[in-house]
This record gives sequence, C-alpha cells and structure tokens, in this order.
Amino acid sequence: MSMFFHSYFEDICSAISAVDSSSLDEVTSMIKKTSDNHRKIIIVGNGGSAAISSHVTIDLTKAANIRAINFNEASLLTCLSNDYGYEHWVEKAIEFYADKGDLVILVSSSGQSKNMLNGVIKAKKMNLSLVTLTGFKKENPLKKTGDVNLWVDSSNYNIVETAHQTWLLSVVDCLIEAKNSTIKSKE
Repeated sequence: MSMFFHSYFEDICSAISAVDSSSLDEVTSMIKKTSDNHRKIIIVGNGGSAAISSHVTIDLTKAANIRAINFNEASLLTCLSNDYGYEHWVEKAIEFYADKGDLVILVSSSGQSKNMLNGVIKAKKMNLSLVTLTGFKKENPLKKTGDVNLWVDSSNYNIVETAHQTWLLSVVDCLIEAKNSTIKSKE
C-alpha cells in the first residue's frame, strides 16, 4: 500500500506544480482589482468544488478582507433548481446576485457541467470577468470560456480538486501577504 501513497502524492505534487504561475498572478490581480473597485468575487462549484468554493470565499472575506460569496445555501440551490432546472441554477444565481464589475470563478473538475456552462453564458452577457478551473480532458468546454483558465492534467477527481483548492488558496495567501506588506511599509 505504501507504493500507492508514494505514487499518489507524486501525482498530486506534479498536478499542483504544473500550473503556469503567471496565470495565478493574473487571477490574483483580477481579484485585487475587483476588490479595489468595491466589487465582489463570486465562486461557484458542484460537490467537492462547492466545498472548495466555500473555503476560498470564507478565507477571502475573513483573512484577506475581500468581499466574496458562493451559492451553497441549500434553500437557494433547491429553489433555483426546482424553479428553473438544475442545469440553470448557476445562471439564475449569477443573474440575481452579480453586479457590474464582479468577478466570477467557476470550478468544475470535468469542465462539462451544464449548470456551469450556462453560468458562463450569463456571466458573459453581463460582461463579468471570468476565471475557470477544470481538469480531465484538456479540451473540455468550460476551459475555453474564461479570461483565465486553469486546468489540471488528471482524470482523478481528488487530484483535480486538491490542485484547484491549493491554487485558489495560494492566491488568497498571496493577497494576504501583499496586504500585510503594504501595512508594514506604512508603519
């Protein structure tokens, strides 16, 4: 069994480190610009990606002092899914909660979730900035839609989700570090 874990952790490390750091710089800049313009970050995912969305929005809000929301409230999900269909709940949530100048981050391991793809259409109609995080097939439909598209070269859900969470939390930590450096330089 220890061979499994050795190989598994190598795969995780490889997936995480394969990201183009300039793309993470760009995401960091987009979040900072959105916040500086008094707009908010909207992060959406399904399943494990929804949990990642919650974690990152809480850390952005609490630790980085950047306004961020997600749509993981059970009554919101079930209401919008019931009234508009599951494939449309993300677009309806964006329609109801997004404002001009907001940044939308969509997280989908496969990049093929219909609700995320419909969310892209709504975000583009509203002229919102868009970041996508996907995995699995390199040519997945969601990966082609964002201003920045981060992709994990793996078809293992847990490796893809671990890379997504690590990348997003590294952006949060970068924003916190920049904020702390600014405060220290003013002292």
